[in-house]
Amino acid sequence: MAAFDMKPVNVSQEVLDGLKTIPSATVYSGVRSFGSTVNVCEGLVNFTPFPPGQRLAARARTLRFLPTRADLTAEKPGGESDPEYIAMGRCGPGDVLVADIMGARRDVVAGDVKLLQLAMNNADGVIIDGAIRDLDVITEEGYGLAVYAKHRSFHGNPEFTPAEENVQIQCGGALVRPGDVIVGDNDGVLVVPSWMAEAVLEWAVEHEDAENYIKQKVRAEGVAPGKYYPPTDDLIAEMHRVSGR
Repeated sequence: MAAFDMKPVNVSQEVLDGLKTIPSATVYSGVRSFGSTVNVCEGLVNFTPFPPGQRLAARARTLRFLPTRADLTAEKPGGESDPEYIAMGRCGPGDVLVADIMGARRDVVAGDVKLLQLAMNNADGVIIDGAIRDLDVITEEGYGLAVYAKHRSFHGNPEFTPAEENVQIQCGGALVRPGDVIVGDNDGVLVVPSWMAEAVLEWAVEHEDAENYIKQKVRAEGVAPGKYYPPTDDLIAEMHRVSGR
C-alpha cells in the first residue's frame, strides 16, 4: 500500500471532474490497489441512469437514521434544525447526500418535498442505503439529482428516525466518512477515501490508458487479449515510450 497519512482532505473539483472520466470498474481497481478492499456500496441501483460517458463523482455529506424510539424522537430537533435538513444544507455543487437507513426495503429517506433542498442547492445527488419515493416527481420536475437506492417505496420512515449528520456511516456495507468521494455509473457506486482520491485518479488514468493501448495492439495484431492483458509494468513503460510521455 502506498504511504498516506490518511487524514481527511477536501477533494477538489478538478479531481472530481477527473474521476468522472473514468469507468467505475477502473476506479474500483484503483482503490483496491491502494489497500481499501471494502469499498462497494452493495445492492444499490442507479434509478436515474446516465447517458454514455456521464458519471457521478462527488463529496459525501452523511446522514444516519436509527430505529425509532420515544426517547430518541423526543431528543431530536424539529423543523429546519432536524439533522436531515442540516445534512442536506451541507450539500452544494460537487456534493452528494449519503444516507444510511439500514437497508430498509420500504422506509424511505425522503421524497420530492424534502429533496427539493438538494435540488435548490445544486447538489449532485442522493445515495440511499434504503428506499426512495416520489422518484417520478423528482425526474419529471427536473431536480437534476443522481439517485442511487436499494428500493422504491411510497412509505415514509415511521420505523427509522434521522438522528445524526456529518458522522461516519455505512452504505451498502462500505464505510463512508464525511468528505469521501462517491463514484458511480450505471454499473454501481463505490467509495473512495478522500485522502486517496488524487492518487486513485492518477492510477486510474494510467490504467485506462494502458487498457486502450492494449486494445489497439490486440486489434492491430488480431490476437487474443490475454497476450497483453492484464497490463504489466513493461507494457506500461512501452506505452509511455510510444506516446512520448
